[in-house]
Amino acid sequence: MSENKRHLLGQHFLTSDSVAKSIVDLAAIKKNDVVLEVGTGKGILIPYLCNKAKRVISIEKDSNLYMDVKKKFSNVSNLTLEHGDAFELDMNFTVFVSNLPYSESRNAMEWLIQKKFSHAVIMVQKEFAQKLLVGNGKGRRAISVLVSYCMEMTKLMDVAKTDFQPQPKVDSVVLCLKLKQNVSKDVIMAVNRLFSFKRKTIRNIAKQFDLTINSDKRLEDLPNGEIIDIAKKII
Repeated sequence: MSENKRHLLGQHFLTSDSVAKSIVDLAAIKKNDVVLEVGTGKGILIPYLCNKAKRVISIEKDSNLYMDVKKKFSNVSNLTLEHGDAFELDMNFTVFVSNLPYSESRNAMEWLIQKKFSHAVIMVQKEFAQKLLVGNGKGRRAISVLVSYCMEMTKLMDVAKTDFQPQPKVDSVVLCLKLKQNVSKDVIMAVNRLFSFKRKTIRNIAKQFDLTINSDKRLEDLPNGEIIDIAKKII
């Protein structure tokens, strides 16, 4: 695949070994952990992950990248490399670590909040991190409500765009996500549907789903838990 096509798909490969090591150190991996890495890329995290974890499962969608990495790390005994879409697979893991392709960030978050695990350390585009960390108010999106409800989020470090090849237009942020609770796929879909009417009052949104809720507030005025409760009523 050409570098231009990778750029369009949001594939920007981390080239800094010091940043890679920092990401793995910040993940606080223990010797009995099973680590899931989504987006193997060129394998920059693999040596550090395998040095810490009991087992590492790394999944890459791009067949060329998968074949290259498979040859490179064929002798690593605690590494399992898989080719495919990780978000269509059912994996058991304790720690999730990923330099997510920008185009997969939302899918990854919606997938993670349905899974049982300890914590995740992920690198995402700075703009996406800001959406997740926005808190209450007008800037909230469906994804920020879902992730805030399900996880405790902490910003760990900034990563400059110059640490990638090809170089993206924006900087990245490494986040730690600690799981508090899960939600179902139906709840995720319902919250996304609610936010398609976010300019309406709760009373008028409820009418779209044949519900009666006597409130003139808007979604931006409600705590995350109340939005999730409305989503469950829709289901």
